[in-house]
This record gives sequence, C-alpha cells and structure tokens, in this order.
Amino acid sequence: MIRDITIGQYFPGKSAIHKMDPRIKILLSILYIVMLFVADNMWGLLLGVLFGFAAYLISRIPLSMIWKSMKPVVPIVIFTAVLNLFLSTGDPLWQWKFLKITREGIETAVFMSVRILCLIAGTSLLTYTTSPIALTDGIERLLSPLKKIKLPVHELAMMMTIALRFVPTLLEETEKIMAAQKARGADMESGGLMQRIKALIPVLIPLFVSAFRRAFDLATAMESRCYHGGEGRTKMKVLHLSKVDYITLIVCVLYLAAFITVNILLPAAIVR
Repeated sequence: MIRDITIGQYFPGKSAIHKMDPRIKILLSILYIVMLFVADNMWGLLLGVLFGFAAYLISRIPLSMIWKSMKPVVPIVIFTAVLNLFLSTGDPLWQWKFLKITREGIETAVFMSVRILCLIAGTSLLTYTTSPIALTDGIERLLSPLKKIKLPVHELAMMMTIALRFVPTLLEETEKIMAAQKARGADMESGGLMQRIKALIPVLIPLFVSAFRRAFDLATAMESRCYHGGEGRTKMKVLHLSKVDYITLIVCVLYLAAFITVNILLPAAIVR
C-alpha cells in the first residue's frame, strides 16, 4: 500500500503539459479544484471528468498511475459513499429499521465519490509533470505580490516544496522500517484496532528520528553553502510564458465558460 502512494513524485517527460510554465499549471490545478467543488449536477461534474482525462492523455502519463494515486484513498471514498447512501433524505427505495436507501442518496453517493477521485487524480497530475525546482519557482512567482507586505515568499515556497519533495522519501523510509520490524518478529496485521495502533509505535519512533535527522542534515548543508534566503538570489532559468501557455490559458477560459453554462443555465432550462 505504501509504495502505491505517488504524492510528490515527478515523472520526466516531453509532453506539452511537461513543457508548460509551472505558474500556468498551478493556476489550472486551482481552477480544476474550483470546478469540481462548484459543480452541483452530473453534467457539470462530467465536464470536470473529461477535462482531467484529456489532461492525462496530453501529458502521456500512464493511466495506471491514476489508479496508483487513488488506491490509498479508496477506503475514504467508500466510507463517504456509504454515509451519503444511507443518510440522505428522500423517498426510500429500500428501508430496514433506521437504514434507508433513497434515489437522492444514490445520486449523492456517486456524485461525491467521483468528485473525490477526480480531485486526487487532478492534483496528482501537477506533481507528476512538474519538477520540484520548477514548482518552487512557480509558487514563488505567483506569491511575489505578497512581498510588498513583508511576507517571506521565497522561504514559504521553499518550505512547501521541500515538504512535498520528502513525501516519497519518508514513505520509502516507512516501508524499510516496517520490513525491518517484521523481520524481527513484529506482527502489524493481526489483532484488534488497539493492537494494530500499538504495533505502529516501533515504526513511528524511528521514522520521526529519521525525519528530524534528515531535516538537520539538510539545514546544515544549506548553511554550509551560505544559503540565507531569497534576497539577492538569481535564477539560472527564468520563467517565461510561451505560445503553448497562452493557447492553453485561452482554451481553459473557454472551457470554464462552457462549464458555467452547463452548470448554471442547463439545470434552469430543464426545470422550465
């Protein structure tokens, strides 16, 4: 299960999405999240699904990676779907004591499940197609107006990217520690809930020690290289918007207009 978590991983490629400016990709990811949460009917959600599917096809990321990114959250999706299925109000199609299934509950369960899965798949595409360095530059440039209020933009972007970068490293470290504990006879898969939680203590303690040690080593390395923040620093690769970025932005704006039309005007027309 741990090795299936792909958060923070970058897959090099030469697709149009890989070559896009990181600022555009960050803005499009935010736009996609807004689209998913604003959609209040299946037609609007379908446009969001098609948008994410088209982005994966253009990026040439294997579709198997979508399942890898969503596999860890499947239990959460199932739990959310079950709650919406049995706790939604409406005319019951099936009822047993206090449990009932309604048509509204089925629609809500499917709607929420698809929304969560699209959210995970869409946001994962950002890290799949953007290197940590490019992601840092993009975040810093987008937050640069906040420098006027003395906000440490460079440091914030650096911390966010380092945290995202070390997710795969810590997951790999967790897998190694669990394998070592199992080799010593630790049982982490049997027993009740409390026993499984107690069995994680021999894993969490070495993991925290390793995380603090890595953080200390990274801080020491940055200090030894005279790192003192973003003031006066230059960049080897300066970000510039290309024709692909402008075309992508225009297409996404048009797609957003279609999304608003479908999400707002279509339900009103159906009601009439």
